[in-house]
Amino acid sequence: MAKLLCRVRYHELILTDWFTELKCSAILFDMDGTLVDSTPVVESAWGWWAERHQLPLSEVLAFSHGRPTIATMEHFRPGADIQVEAAEMERYEENRIDGIVAVAGAIAAVHEAQKGPWGVVTSAPRLLAERRLAAAGFPVPSVLVPADEIERGKPDPEGYRKAARLLNVAPSECVVFEDTRPGIEAARAAGMTAIGLLTTFPAEALGCVWAVRNFLDIRVERTGDGFRVFTASLQ
Repeated sequence: MAKLLCRVRYHELILTDWFTELKCSAILFDMDGTLVDSTPVVESAWGWWAERHQLPLSEVLAFSHGRPTIATMEHFRPGADIQVEAAEMERYEENRIDGIVAVAGAIAAVHEAQKGPWGVVTSAPRLLAERRLAAAGFPVPSVLVPADEIERGKPDPEGYRKAARLLNVAPSECVVFEDTRPGIEAARAAGMTAIGLLTTFPAEALGCVWAVRNFLDIRVERTGDGFRVFTASLQ
């Protein structure tokens, strides 16, 4: 197969038989499901809440991925005062870091991303994000945009736009790694290129152009003026 070269804003996309290459100035990561596997804690937290309100846990979990806690509670209990329960869940999750591990290959990807502009945009509050990142073996980036420091969470693009502004990088020069549709929609709405990880949902549920199993299918290289991101597979 011959090389195909095309331009997408500031990105250069090269498609060969073996890989897709994206060039960018900054890399942004979601946290839960992307860098950190926190599945046991998340399912346990939503489990007690769903049982308390006699809600089907499978539906709660399916909706909650990628969204702030309050957004999920408001969706299933519209009109209810959920501030107390949201705070209770936040404290529950903050104190449970056992079983928190890095997604396969994520440590190496972040190690390379640290050589240039990078950050994390998460639907978790700051304290929880810092604790989970540390528990999984990641550094806490100087640009960390948590749900409690913006007005509108994913799928709204506010968090990703804020990260780009803090990095002093145009949104169109950012590549984002996400594992949920709300996150991918947020990145796209911000004008960024999103790569989906199949750690939480199948590719058809993400609705993105690029999807890989995990970071073992990714190679990040720092160049003089940015990054080169190689994907081993293309959906």
